[in-house]
Amino acid sequence: MIKRIIPDAITCCNLLCGSIAVFLATQGAFIWAFVFILAGAFFDFFDGMSARLLKAPSPIGVQLDSLADDITFGLAPAMMLFCYLRPILGWWAAIALLMAAFSALRLAKFNVDERQHDSFIGLATPANAIFWGGICCMPYAMLAYDWMGWCLLGISLLSCYLLNAEIPFFSFKGWQKDKMVICSFLVGCLIIIGFCVAKAIMHHHIEFALFSGTGCILWYVMLNVLLAFVPQKK
Repeated sequence: MIKRIIPDAITCCNLLCGSIAVFLATQGAFIWAFVFILAGAFFDFFDGMSARLLKAPSPIGVQLDSLADDITFGLAPAMMLFCYLRPILGWWAAIALLMAAFSALRLAKFNVDERQHDSFIGLATPANAIFWGGICCMPYAMLAYDWMGWCLLGISLLSCYLLNAEIPFFSFKGWQKDKMVICSFLVGCLIIIGFCVAKAIMHHHIEFALFSGTGCILWYVMLNVLLAFVPQKK
């Protein structure tokens, strides 16, 4: 009986992290909000793994996981971006909250889509959350002009599209099938992380290190879009 509770308890920890991240975003504590999103991603990784190891999968667990993910990887980054842009764009920044709705749609489609066993169709919500979490941790000096804020708002609409686009995105679950692509991705990530960490050390700003997540997700999106639209040699 206890082993059936463990996966759901881990999922609830994910939901709790997302709820805390939403609250911290409203307080302007963007770095800590991002930390709790990353903590939620940690729990999200282990809830499914624990269910498989304990042989305790359940229909309720599947639904609970999606609900938790929409809070942690949908509402939390959307709220971070809204609160980040509101001093610059006013209530127009509320457009960023559309990400929460499109993330919910993405998660619902994932639950019923039989094609996504070892890859994704559309950008995964954790990846989208990491992308925006890193951006919102950057100092406001980045937004020296109002048009930069509008650009971020426009990119948020693009991410809403990518979440539900019929574009294949590779997953580590498909290692055997996409080994070369995943290796290329990891090499690129190491370069991006190394650069951002070095920048953080040089300038004594942890924000640059957190921005490495944004860089890695941007590289991930670019690589998948390239593979999807560039004709492959047969």
